[in-house]
Amino acid sequence: MKVQGKHIRSIWLEPDGWSISAIDQRRLPHHFAVERLTSCDAAAEAIRSMVVRGAPLIGATAAYGMALAMRADSSDAALEDAYRTLMATRPTAINLKWALDEMRSMLRPLSSSDRAVAAYSRAAEIAEEDIVINKGIARHGVAVIEAIAAKKKQGEPVNVLTHCNAGWLATVDWGTATAPIYLAHDRGHHPIHVWVDETRPRNQGASLTAWELGHHGVPHTVIPDNTGGHLMQHGLVDLVIVGTDRVTANGDVCNKIGTYLKALAARDNGVPFYVALPSPTIDFSVGDGIMQIPIEQRAADEVATITGRTADGRIETVRIVPEGSPVANYGFDVTPARLVTGLITERGVLRADRAVLSAAFPDRIATAAE
Repeated sequence: MKVQGKHIRSIWLEPDGWSISAIDQRRLPHHFAVERLTSCDAAAEAIRSMVVRGAPLIGATAAYGMALAMRADSSDAALEDAYRTLMATRPTAINLKWALDEMRSMLRPLSSSDRAVAAYSRAAEIAEEDIVINKGIARHGVAVIEAIAAKKKQGEPVNVLTHCNAGWLATVDWGTATAPIYLAHDRGHHPIHVWVDETRPRNQGASLTAWELGHHGVPHTVIPDNTGGHLMQHGLVDLVIVGTDRVTANGDVCNKIGTYLKALAARDNGVPFYVALPSPTIDFSVGDGIMQIPIEQRAADEVATITGRTADGRIETVRIVPEGSPVANYGFDVTPARLVTGLITERGVLRADRAVLSAAFPDRIATAAE
């Protein structure tokens, strides 16, 4: 998508043909910086420290991490070590495991001398596949937006509420939840406006989604996390579109903490609640999201402190919680399938239901069983 009018992706192969660069999302929105990754350990640290984040982008970064590992040492032992190192970085997003399984299963049968070239090729394919999938999500999701727009008065915007960042920064390009929004905006048939949840504690909405939308010219308004229900009560939200880090075989949705509360408010107010996801995010090995999906618990400082720009331009981190107060920092929650209006995928808008998902993605079921 666009940054200062120029197209850019979240991650890319450098002209040297081997090193990888990614936007350092920790420094947004106040500073645009790029992190160069030159080893498997560097890719793992980029995932762990959230230089890169978002389930699809984590998967792509892990794939490139495997390629970097094979460039350094293409032995069987190095392959397994790279797999373990990268797998240990983030527990919730299933795209990480999917991408690593794809890479390992492809590399294992190859001779050591062929592995590096093959790894870079497959990692590039995974990145390109993500873009194609997200464009499919855009096409199917924009139909939902346009159907709502057709029922509104001429000139009235379609108001979309989103939570966290499921934009192009969370993928290689286009995004998941934002993909239909960008396509609707670019078509220009109907005005569109986005309510952007700030998404405490890391503020991915306020810092990342708002930054994205602003650079692409999409009208938006940043709101505190607890405002969505009020807006829904007053008819100011036409639909909710969120992303997800893992969807179970039954259609339960694991996404950034606070998503479940938005789904409850949407159900209470008759607001459609959609989840946009690429098919690698579906985990057919899990049936009960609440009981089976591991929920990452992150550092207390993410809640106890906040970082921002001072009036004189300095970036400062300050403490906002009293010293000595315990902090719990759950990164995700699970929204039961019964609260989901539809899953926007590259193969259509689907009911959050095991039979429907199984029929739409039999190839993913086969992969999960291997």
